[in-house]
Amino acid sequence: MIELGKKQTLTVVKAVDFGIYLGTEIEKILLPIKQVPPGTEIGAEIEVFVYKDSEDRMIATTKIPKITLGETAVLRVAQVTSIGAFLDWGLDKDLLLPFKEQTVEVEAEEECLVALYIDKSSRLCATMKVYHYLRTDGNFQKEEEVTGRVYEISGNFGIFVAVNDQYSGLIPPKQMYGQKKLRVGEMIQVRVTEIKEDGKLDLAIREKAYVQMDKDAELLMELLQQNEGRLAIGDKTDPDTIRRITGMSKNEFKRAIGRLYKERKIKIAENEISSL
Repeated sequence: MIELGKKQTLTVVKAVDFGIYLGTEIEKILLPIKQVPPGTEIGAEIEVFVYKDSEDRMIATTKIPKITLGETAVLRVAQVTSIGAFLDWGLDKDLLLPFKEQTVEVEAEEECLVALYIDKSSRLCATMKVYHYLRTDGNFQKEEEVTGRVYEISGNFGIFVAVNDQYSGLIPPKQMYGQKKLRVGEMIQVRVTEIKEDGKLDLAIREKAYVQMDKDAELLMELLQQNEGRLAIGDKTDPDTIRRITGMSKNEFKRAIGRLYKERKIKIAENEISSL
């Protein structure tokens, strides 16, 4: 069976002036003459990729593209037209990324993470909506430092990240407090905090608690210096106020002031901390 969008090994069944046909006598596909390896004979097997040409006909090529059906890859935007963006995927005919499949607007020469799918018209297209295409079979360890690409931002669920541009990861909202605003396409360094039963990864930008505590303590001292040695937050302050002023959760804030108190750098009141 000849499959659109996939690499496959097919048998030569017929030779013509303009190329060779691969497959079976019942189902065959053309490999153009310029793609035919020298000395190819009837019965030989050739690895090809199957796509559609400019006239929407199935055709084979010995060039293997940068992405195949169901996979994800980072591709360069070759041009943007009235129907969408066209991506360089290593074949003569560029790959269409329709506007409706773009999660953010892309521009020429940018790189974007996409998956390859077959649209309703049986054509190969790219999509930036890659959630369902990302893998969950990675060999990761808890606390491992990894690189990821932001591909979607949700106010409810958090920051969706493609680890190594292939694996499904998420930074929950609670991990984003005090962090800079991220954008789709941005590469970030993250830490694996949990590996779900289905293989998806929970991620964090913040450091491990004992490392982050030092950084949070330094931040509080800077805030105190900027506010004449006093901050109107303490043990009894509500979490939202603490987060608004410091970017920390209440637990992170309490760990940091505990560290500073032990080092005799601050005094702690119910609703205030002050420098010593």
